[in-house]
Amino acid sequence: MSRVDDSVQEVNFDGLVGPTHNYAGLAAGNLASKRHEGLVANPREGALQGLAKMKSLMEAGYTQGVLPPQQRPDIGALRALGFGGDDASVLARAARETPTLLRAVCSASSMWTANAATVTPSIDAPDARVHFTPANLQSSFHRFLEPATTARVFTSIFNDERHFAHHPALPATPAFSDEGAANHTRLGSAYGEPSVHLFVYGRKAFGGEREPNRYPARQTLEASQAVARQHGLSDAQTVFAQQHPEAIDAGVFHNDVIAVGNGPVLLYHEMAFLDEEATLDELRAKMATPLIPVRVPKEAVSLEDAVGSYLFNSQLLSNPDGSMTLVVPGECQQNETVWRVIQDLILAGHNPIGEVIVKDVKQSMQNGGGPACLRLRVALSSAERDAIKARVLLTPALFDDLTAWVERHYRNRLAPKDLADPQLARESLAALDELTGILNIGSVYPFQLA
Repeated sequence: MSRVDDSVQEVNFDGLVGPTHNYAGLAAGNLASKRHEGLVANPREGALQGLAKMKSLMEAGYTQGVLPPQQRPDIGALRALGFGGDDASVLARAARETPTLLRAVCSASSMWTANAATVTPSIDAPDARVHFTPANLQSSFHRFLEPATTARVFTSIFNDERHFAHHPALPATPAFSDEGAANHTRLGSAYGEPSVHLFVYGRKAFGGEREPNRYPARQTLEASQAVARQHGLSDAQTVFAQQHPEAIDAGVFHNDVIAVGNGPVLLYHEMAFLDEEATLDELRAKMATPLIPVRVPKEAVSLEDAVGSYLFNSQLLSNPDGSMTLVVPGECQQNETVWRVIQDLILAGHNPIGEVIVKDVKQSMQNGGGPACLRLRVALSSAERDAIKARVLLTPALFDDLTAWVERHYRNRLAPKDLADPQLARESLAALDELTGILNIGSVYPFQLA
């Protein structure tokens, strides 16, 4: 008889937008990132937009968590690449010789915590613990810098070995390129019931299937299979599906840009999977509850509109009455075609999605990250939630403290030339040092461990 835990809730852990949030245009295949490259960013507005989204969902009754940003600029990474002298000299030389590299070590990309890790809830794991594997993010240098700190953050927050298991990131090689939960969806019935894990990959490391021609496929089948093995998932619990190469070439760099699932519902674009029918058939065969596919045909929403609006990079949340709420970025409402599809196909369809909420996350969107990018989904039982001693589950008091913290430390204007300012580095370290105290997570940053 399957285990069932009615106390399990899904916690959406959103990443705080960091103090060095800038438009660097670093991500190949991320069209929004490239389109806004070099523009002046507003880190304060970005952080406050993210907090406002978290607060509204908390007030609507959803359990909301928060994760800290990374230490940026990563001057240690520049030193490892041969830049010497004091911090000011390192930053100045990098700005002069390799400005793109300086932008990379200042990136606030850890705000997109869907890429932070892959998580398996305890109800699905053979040892009845929640399993975490930080993504190696080896496909891009600015994200490759994240996993070590990410691992320390997770082990600090989820630090009770009775409830949580932590695995090392996969080897940082192209064969095991891993982008985390942005390519992973858990489908089933209630959060506290055993479910099926859909892993979506862009290529096989050793060839054998179609690959995109224009942009790189960031996730490999071999990486997805390795994470599933780490977490003890069986063949009966997993489905591995290839992302459609044409979608990747259209700017769908992760599966969560073209599909979102929750409970038994899979909302997806016709071009999400290379073999749509086989993917759905395997899910139906392995799921204990009937799959509810909500298919958006390309005639209704083009790949261009899907990428431009981030319709599928939305949060799909369960409500106590069995209905679901779709949280979309404001760009969906601004696109008449997409907004019509939301009303006529999704909300009026035969599925549990009965409400749409529009959120302004423009500072994130202009860098290529919508509501779904900003959160990592972690299903936790009441005992597992109680085991978290860090102050990371959002409350009105924590929201107020984080808002005041942002307003104390963040700039409202950051141009690419400002990244070489050594004062920005000092401001960032001071902010992060204070933040670890607010969140009660201890010393997790390199400067705190030195």
